[in-house]
Amino acid sequence: MALSHRGRRRASSFAVVGAAVLTISALLGVPSAAAQNQFPGPDEIVTSPNVKHLANIPATAPLKGAGATGSDLAFTGDYAIAGNYLGFTIYDIKNPKAPTIASQVLCPGSQNDVSVSGNLVFLSTDSRRSDDSCSSVAQNDGTKPYWEGMKIFDISDKRNPRYIKAVETDCGSHTHTLVPDKRGRDVYIYVSSYAPASNISKCLPPHDKITIIKVPLRNPGAAEIVATPNLFPDGGNPGRGSSADIYVPYVVPTSGCHDITVFPSKNLAAGACMGDGVLLDIADREKPRVINRVQDDDHFAFWHSATFNNEGTKVIFTDELGGGGGATCNAKIGPTRGANGIYDITGRGDQRALEFRSFYKIGRYQTENENCVAHNGALLPVPGRDIMVQAWYSGGIQLVDYTNSAQPKEIGFFERGPAAVPGEGGGVWSAYYYNGYIYANGLGKGFDVLEVNDPATDPAKSYRWTEFNAQTQTTYGK
Repeated sequence: MALSHRGRRRASSFAVVGAAVLTISALLGVPSAAAQNQFPGPDEIVTSPNVKHLANIPATAPLKGAGATGSDLAFTGDYAIAGNYLGFTIYDIKNPKAPTIASQVLCPGSQNDVSVSGNLVFLSTDSRRSDDSCSSVAQNDGTKPYWEGMKIFDISDKRNPRYIKAVETDCGSHTHTLVPDKRGRDVYIYVSSYAPASNISKCLPPHDKITIIKVPLRNPGAAEIVATPNLFPDGGNPGRGSSADIYVPYVVPTSGCHDITVFPSKNLAAGACMGDGVLLDIADREKPRVINRVQDDDHFAFWHSATFNNEGTKVIFTDELGGGGGATCNAKIGPTRGANGIYDITGRGDQRALEFRSFYKIGRYQTENENCVAHNGALLPVPGRDIMVQAWYSGGIQLVDYTNSAQPKEIGFFERGPAAVPGEGGGVWSAYYYNGYIYANGLGKGFDVLEVNDPATDPAKSYRWTEFNAQTQTTYGK
């Protein structure tokens, strides 16, 4: 567990258990950020000794420039699929040290969240477009005809993806989650969307539901909506305060979910739903049921995403304080806001409940011009351990061991300094471990490949996926 860092060291990650702050830098005698008062220079890369940066493919036209922002990642075989607000890229990662672009698809429609099942790629559109084609234009007036929802592509030929189907959904699709059925014939897509308004004709309040699309794998053109369950019949968290000042605790009102992570083999799902964190039973894929719900109005502003551990006995929820655009990694915000919340799952059946154990947040302070907050991550397949790799926007990429729910600890990191090019999106949107390497999709820096060499993580190198979607968890090491 190498923790003496090379490059410019500003502070160290900390976990918070109640009022106790566990500062690893203090334990190791590493000077604090205040003592060093140093930050990486523009585009300068710093890492922990156990992390190595192997490759970068810069953002490339046509998915570059105005409107371009890198988003989520999915993997199939020797390929990584990277979402972008302008479309998606398929990277050939057969040689992780020298990845190449197999193809790019120009198909604007934020966020273009991606997932993959066999030869199918699913793409979320959460912006009003003139129609459902890839040549559509923005239609920002919600009173005029518009389209938003899910798109389906065939990627049998990785160098020539083919658009085959669109399914319109209320309030679009901000994110989505792929849920396999129990027979292997169909997949379900749980569509998360939110932010209804009285001036948006197809996204009127209240909007406390998710949309479920059923996709026959042998006939994806027959994909259709089969259910729109209301997860919050009481309206969910009403919210508190205003997000105009990120230094004052606030809560975004619940109006749907931001993200859902499923654990199909355990018939469980965890929903990060704006003002609420929920645990769901998904034994009936078309009728998910909320079995427990938690709120934390003093610390969580926006429940953003969720990750189970391998046993399905814990959930890490992330808080997207500031909407991903705020400088929240600093002493003024502190260690318990814009952080991860680690919860144990206790009880059985419908008596299962989420019980808070600790917060975890990086302690490497960022400049006031760097957006930094907990974002998309997933597990490393290390049997018997709970180790997560996670993107923190301009805070970079963090490796954290939370085997002990009450005492999570940093075991490695990667970070770039502020973007050297004015206006270029800074930081990392998503970072996942896949077949021996960490792959990351940057908001503006393109596609990165990292390698971690550490006794704590080395067992993961022997595990091989054939397909990986971060929000669809599978069990390893059994």
